[in-house]
Parts: sequence; C-alpha cells; structure tokens
Amino acid sequence: MKPKAVVFDIGNVLIEWLPERFYDSVIGEDRRRALFAEIDLHRMNDRVDRGGNFRDEVMRVADATPHWGNEIALWHDRWLDIATPQIDRSVRLMQSLQAKDIPVFSLTNFGIETYELAAQVYPFLRRFDRDFISGHMKQVKPEPHIYRMLEESCGLAGTDLIFTDDRAENIDAAKQRGWLTHLFEGPEGWAARLVETGLLTEEEAT
Repeated sequence: MKPKAVVFDIGNVLIEWLPERFYDSVIGEDRRRALFAEIDLHRMNDRVDRGGNFRDEVMRVADATPHWGNEIALWHDRWLDIATPQIDRSVRLMQSLQAKDIPVFSLTNFGIETYELAAQVYPFLRRFDRDFISGHMKQVKPEPHIYRMLEESCGLAGTDLIFTDDRAENIDAAKQRGWLTHLFEGPEGWAARLVETGLLTEEEAT
C-alpha cells in the first residue's frame, strides 16, 4: 500500500542549513573553527528549537563569552543569511505531492521565532497540510515522543507515513515506529524514492 502522507524535515531538506559555511564567509575559516571549538552554538540552537526564546538564548551565550559576543550575536542578527537558500527541487516535490491531494506534513526541529522569520521569506512553509514544529511541541527529534505526537494528531502511523530527514538518528527513530523513511542526501534520491513508492510519476518528480 502507498503511504497516506509524506513528512518532510526542513533544514537541509527544503532549506539549506549550514552555519559553518556562513561563519566562514564572514569571519574566515580559522576564526570560525576557533569559535565553534570553544562555544557549542549548535547546542545553543537546540534550546531555541525546544521552545526557548530566540534572542534570549543567543544573547545569554554572547553575554557569557564577551570575547566572542559579536560573532555569536550574528546567529540572531543574520539568521536568514544562515538559513539559505531553499532547495528548489525539494520544494517542487512538495508541491507535486499536494497537487495530487497527498497530505504533506512538516516534522522539524525549529524555533518559534525562527520559523516565523523563515516563513516570511519562504512562503511554502505556510503551505504544509499539517505543521509539527519542535519549538511549539517542546520536543525535538530524535526523541520518540515527538513522533508519537504527530501520529496521535493526524491519526496515521507506521507505513501510512513516509519521512525524509538528513540526520540518520532522526530517521532511525522514525524506523523504530514503523514509518517508511528516506535519509535525505539530495533531492534526486528523494525524488526517486517517491517514484518508487508510487506517490509520484517520474515526470511529476522532476
């Protein structure tokens, strides 16, 4: 049987998310390596994704490490320059699925304020049939409860769902619940998987 709904991660599936690339372009690779070695900015962002206030979380770290304060503040002040560009073919795949009345959900580790910022620039973020955003849910992938919350909310489970994410641990957690999965390594492979499942034709998946 075909899946009844398709679940997309967002970062590095629909929008590129490579903070190191941004910092390399602004402060240079050597200083970026030093910054990231001393300050765990990804852990800081995890707190935002779990529902922490975006500005407060960033400035708390910046204030605690003033010798890196300006660089850390860039995470807040230039966040949209980090979360870019959109991955065009992935967006087209989302649109092709919805054109066939196949429900498309998001399941994403994303902050409340950062999602609103992104949605102003990337209108497709307002077009999911259902949104499952970690900041609102107070749970993050790969914690099992966030997957259970999606199932309970939409009334689907197991092979009713096919999920793509760029992180293996998030995929493994979905597999443990019986979901169909695809580890995202580029839109070409994801397109092929959607064709394989019978959700799209090759022409629709271009």
